[in-house]
Amino acid sequence: MPPADITSPTPGKRPSSATGKAVRLCWAFARVGFVNTLAYRLRYYTGIVTYFIYVSVYYFIWKAIYEHSTSIEGFDFAHLLTYIGVGWIIRSFYFNNIDQDLAYQVMEGRLAMDLIKPVNIQLMYVARAAGESVFRLALLTIPTAVVLFLVYPLRLPASLGHAGAFLVSVSLSFLIVAAINFAVGTFALRLQSILGLLRAKFFLLELFSGLLLPMTFFPHMVQRIVDLLPFQYISYVPMLIYLGKLSGGGLARAIAIQIFWVGVLLAIGDGLWRWSTRRLIIQGG
Repeated sequence: MPPADITSPTPGKRPSSATGKAVRLCWAFARVGFVNTLAYRLRYYTGIVTYFIYVSVYYFIWKAIYEHSTSIEGFDFAHLLTYIGVGWIIRSFYFNNIDQDLAYQVMEGRLAMDLIKPVNIQLMYVARAAGESVFRLALLTIPTAVVLFLVYPLRLPASLGHAGAFLVSVSLSFLIVAAINFAVGTFALRLQSILGLLRAKFFLLELFSGLLLPMTFFPHMVQRIVDLLPFQYISYVPMLIYLGKLSGGGLARAIAIQIFWVGVLLAIGDGLWRWSTRRLIIQGG
């Protein structure tokens, strides 16, 4: 007698919708990501010190630069210090290692275990990363924010409305970074090793996201090129919202473009995954 179909709906109950199943899958994988990160709690304690050192170095550099200037490219020292400090705070939230995880899965031959799962691989990795980000929010982002706001004169959001829009924008930043990292990680299936590519992506993302310095500090030619890319919507645009430099229609447009890039990058990642899995070699075992 064949085994019963465990996916069949119970008599009298309506089958769950595809959206409901996707939400439950996301929740389950996010929980896995959260729980797995518990094993690495110590790195987040040291991470607070590391982020404090980063901001401290930038503080003394920019303090020296502003010694004879009151404003540079529309930023006074207080604005720029807040830009740098809060920028590193949110970076501790949206950062993830999806591409690195995929690369090691391929190199160690463990990707086969993911391929046999009847789920969308991109959804699984992004949901796991979301769970890890929630964990970092509690153990790294909030403690780092408390320390930096106590030590340095960082400004609060320009208004309550800007604070709400800022939180939405940072959430979209996480999705943009996750989508970029998944797309880059898919190249490991064809190239086998992408460690060099990961290093290049890391430094380019740090620079063109606006984390290291505002995009208005770049040459105009570079700004025009970056305007066509999604990178500035990771850190630069959320920080403009936080400081109140984007309001009204400009703010709504920035959020809309972020949503647009999330959709485009997720679609690119899905397409690259389908292309990469057409010819797949599993190493190790």
